Amino acid sequence: MKVLSVASEVYPLIKTGGLADVAGALPAALAAYGVDMQVLLPGYKQVMAKLRNPVRMLEFADLFGAPASILACRIDGLQYLVLDAPHLYDRDGGPYTDAAGADHPDNWRRFAALCRAAATVAEDGLERWFPDIVHAHDWQAGLVPVYLRQGTAAATPTVMTVHNLAFQGQFGPEIFPQLGLPPSVFSVDGLEYYGDVSFLKGGLQMASAITTVSPTYAQEIRTAEFGMGLDGLINARSGDLHGIVNGIDTKVWDPATDPLIAGTYTLSKLKLRQANRVALAERFGFADTDGPVFTVVSRLTWQKGIDVLAECVDDLVAMGGKLAVLGSGDHALEAALQAAAHRHPGRVGLAIGYDEQLSHLMQAGGDLILVPSRFEPCGLTQLYGLRYGNVPVVSRTGGLADTVIDANEAAIAARVATGFQFSPVTADALREALRRAIRAFAEPKIWARLQNQGMKADVSWDRSALRYASLYAQLLAAKSENP
Repeated sequence: MKVLSVASEVYPLIKTGGLADVAGALPAALAAYGVDMQVLLPGYKQVMAKLRNPVRMLEFADLFGAPASILACRIDGLQYLVLDAPHLYDRDGGPYTDAAGADHPDNWRRFAALCRAAATVAEDGLERWFPDIVHAHDWQAGLVPVYLRQGTAAATPTVMTVHNLAFQGQFGPEIFPQLGLPPSVFSVDGLEYYGDVSFLKGGLQMASAITTVSPTYAQEIRTAEFGMGLDGLINARSGDLHGIVNGIDTKVWDPATDPLIAGTYTLSKLKLRQANRVALAERFGFADTDGPVFTVVSRLTWQKGIDVLAECVDDLVAMGGKLAVLGSGDHALEAALQAAAHRHPGRVGLAIGYDEQLSHLMQAGGDLILVPSRFEPCGLTQLYGLRYGNVPVVSRTGGLADTVIDANEAAIAARVATGFQFSPVTADALREALRRAIRAFAEPKIWARLQNQGMKADVSWDRSALRYASLYAQLLAAKSENP
């Protein structure tokens, strides 16, 4: 079975968040189930610099304003397809923003081009490689099902995966004539969304199947609270909606072999984990290694509940805890955490930005990973935490609720608890979760059970990859029954 995956970022070539990890891990996970997945992504400056001996596979005389081509390149045994379009992607800054942090004003064009190129691959193939399925990720790939529906590969089944419904790719109506689509597509049954163009809405409307990254989030987005204005459409397509929880790449994230941490360790040799606690304390300037260290690796935004965390930092320190934060985002929240670090030198540390190596050390050296999100489609940091013995403290929402078993008395007694859940996302609820976690940390036997259960949890892609492979097979079977 051949599948073309289309994503705006793919680890290890380019990463700003969890989407890259998922898009990067799926091809290897699916190979075990007979799926040949190739991933198409934009040729950003950072991506092009990593390519070695790429092969030109397909050329466009004019792709949204200039010539472009699709390059194929093998990296670590996997083949990637890169859309080489310098007029769209050869820029300073990140995948979505310029060097000053502002959105590129032509993001609609940059990602429409990615979608048009993907549709062309489905229609024309790549040297006899024709995808049986096209799998699009988030709004940046939302036009893939739309372009396919209008072209010669209209019968090719498509999957639209929503990693975060809050980001919808919404642009003014003036861009529509430049997308190269029939006027009929700008309608309530197509891309039109309150007078604007929504890339994600188009994908949700026209994909053969819709997936989200956890079963709970699949149900949450059917409600007005979490549906972000699209709950009506999602409910109308509920029969095609599937919640498949993310996994993680257990080769990249493995405390027994991780080259990015201070000292490797296993479940049977947890004492070796101490080297990472010491290294983490040095990195964040902690006065000592006493007491529990809470870690946060996150975008610093309202969605992630960082404002609630900032309100509780003084209480966390008063209870005997320390806090290490890695991330960037809202400047006011960055400033609030910076102020907390100044108030509590040696107890609170902050690293602004993103650092892959530091994120690994924080999972290996922290005692608890805090994820106080108001909504969280899946979340990956809590999965990394489970894998590394960094006990999660999470809000009871989305994938967090699906992947962490709360350490209530019954779960502890049954030896199944893996972390701490709290709800609602308020300062009072978070404070109580912090108290529970710190009390458990003070009980070595209970703490050992929590770490033990977490590290034994199956956070790999195995089961989830099988569900994706089964979904692909169902879509192909339906296509053969209704050609």
